[in-house]
Amino acid sequence: MANTVSAKKAVRKIARRTEVNKARRSRMRTYIRKVEEAIAGGDKDAAAAALKAAQPEIMRSVTKGVLKKNTAARKVSRLAAGVKKIGA
Repeated sequence: MANTVSAKKAVRKIARRTEVNKARRSRMRTYIRKVEEAIAGGDKDAAAAALKAAQPEIMRSVTKGVLKKNTAARKVSRLAAGVKKIGA
């Protein structure tokens, strides 16, 4: 258990940041899920539209520190490949 004033404050700050990051991560995953559902449904137009909406959201999570840059790039790349595969 934290026993100094600064450590107690750090615990409070971490709890607040955890809540914010959890909300951001959940929002990003929702966008990703919409793309994956459209891909599974075979609807190329809906999947492309969902990807267009998801891409900025995924990259925003990088600037907010939720994801690393390469992780986000990999996610976007795999989603784009999945959308591209529908037409083939």
